[in-house]
Amino acid sequence: MALCSTVLLASLNPPIPTKTISNIKDANPRNPIFLPTTQKRRNAKGQSIVSLSITKTAQTSTFEFCIERKQKLETFRDRLTEVGETSSCESLTMIDAVQRLGIDHYFQDEIEQVLQKHYLIHGNGGYLGLNLHEVALRFRLLRQQGYYVSAGLFNEFRDSEGRFKQELSKHISGLIELYEASQLSIEGEDILDEARKFSAFQLNAGLEHLDHSKASLVKHILNHPHHKSVPRFMAMIFFLSGFQGSEEWIYALQEVARMDFNMAQSLHKRELLQVTKWWKDLGLAKELPFARDQPTKWHLMSLVCLTDPSLSDQRIEFTKHISLVYIIDDIFDLYGTLEELTLFTQVVNRWDYTDMDQLPHCMKICLKALYDITNEISHKVYKQHGRNPIDSLKKTWASIFNGFPVEAKWFASGELPNPEEYLKNGVISSGVHVALVHIFLLLGEGFTHENVGLLKTNLSASKATLTQDQQP
Repeated sequence: MALCSTVLLASLNPPIPTKTISNIKDANPRNPIFLPTTQKRRNAKGQSIVSLSITKTAQTSTFEFCIERKQKLETFRDRLTEVGETSSCESLTMIDAVQRLGIDHYFQDEIEQVLQKHYLIHGNGGYLGLNLHEVALRFRLLRQQGYYVSAGLFNEFRDSEGRFKQELSKHISGLIELYEASQLSIEGEDILDEARKFSAFQLNAGLEHLDHSKASLVKHILNHPHHKSVPRFMAMIFFLSGFQGSEEWIYALQEVARMDFNMAQSLHKRELLQVTKWWKDLGLAKELPFARDQPTKWHLMSLVCLTDPSLSDQRIEFTKHISLVYIIDDIFDLYGTLEELTLFTQVVNRWDYTDMDQLPHCMKICLKALYDITNEISHKVYKQHGRNPIDSLKKTWASIFNGFPVEAKWFASGELPNPEEYLKNGVISSGVHVALVHIFLLLGEGFTHENVGLLKTNLSASKATLTQDQQP
């Protein structure tokens, strides 16, 4: 089973760097980028010297760009703070806009302050008398932020028989927000399951009565609700079809989003260059011609999991982990015999170089890459956070190796597992647990001895992720 849309990795003892990784110059996204011009000069002996200089034009242009961007950020930040004091629906609309554009990382403090006020208002019955759009939008934003809000508030929009009122079918913006809010349901919240079905049906039924732009937006939301999408990838659609209005802050936010998109694009290109060079130098694509050779796809997955521009180094390290999950999966699916795969798994469980002699060549070089990359990332985690996660990572990799042979045996025997058996093993073989562990270690948040210990055995988060992904 290939890795499913979430992922990460790390290790030490001492580190064994992978091939030429240290030669790749790290890009710092916080520093402005200047375009150098090449000039030839001669020293006192007449010898030619090539030097790089920053043109005054490029320097001035970059400075002006940074100043303009800062001004527009402050303009929007001040407006969000001002509107947030009134706790009006406009403040929620502003938060929704920055989140859909993927630039909410600039305004985390302001967003939290605004939502705290709305949570207090909600607790005092502040949702009574509001229309469906406002109630559903507040509900979704609060839940996304981690506040618990009872889904029972939507009872206000049901009739005496417990069904959503038919007159709601005329309010497209309210139905859109109800559909979006229903995506944050938890087990047992039947009212949100009903809300999802009702809003989806009414929105589909009303498409023919909408203009082209509005209909396109509704179709997009039905197929890609915000909670189950990646804002960066959806921002342009929102920007073009749904982001309209006469308020001054909308123009400022549009400009910030455009600037941020250009900066992020440049940063991600530099990351991809580092990733592709690392992958080429590693040599696995040449040594394992049967395996997938998709560094661009793997880097894209890291962008999905780690969206903050400041996490450039973590995205690069995460991509290395993703590549190994795919390569190992291909060895189990396309290459090894059951005997070889069993030995392959045993070697990883023991984590010992000396046990590799009996393995085929492709498995040896795969394990060498796994050991090296794990040691390298562990060393980085140790330097940054003061803890060596090598033991946790060994057990984490062993867990996914223990899941792959189960699928190999099913395939070899022709047996089809029942859904419960498949999901139970899929929690392991999907690679989600491995990914979550590596993300946790690379980010370093809550990095305590107790939490690291939980990583070794706790698969409940992975199971929850897979189960939620299956929800219609």
